[in-house]
Amino acid sequence: MIQIEYFLFVSAIMMFAGIYGFITRKSTLAILLSIELMLNAADINFAVFNRLLYPNGHEGLFFAIFGIAIAAAESAVAIAIMINIYRQLQNISVDQLTKMKW
Repeated sequence: MIQIEYFLFVSAIMMFAGIYGFITRKSTLAILLSIELMLNAADINFAVFNRLLYPNGHEGLFFAIFGIAIAAAESAVAIAIMINIYRQLQNISVDQLTKMKW
């Protein structure tokens, strides 16, 4: 059986990769992918800590499934916003978004 520390290590790597991508990327699509990485790292933590604290319970798995559903809805809304931005500016770079301010 795989030890819990390995899952937490993978989750930490995913979280730091998401934070790094969120801070350094200029494209809104790359930023969205970085946010998805961070959400998936949180879902792994839900499942791991559920297995650690309550071996026979399924609460962490339900939280992870709920998190995946929220991430899917968030992605759909974000991609719709990116399509609207692209139609107006012909670019999805974060630097160009200052033109859309009120």
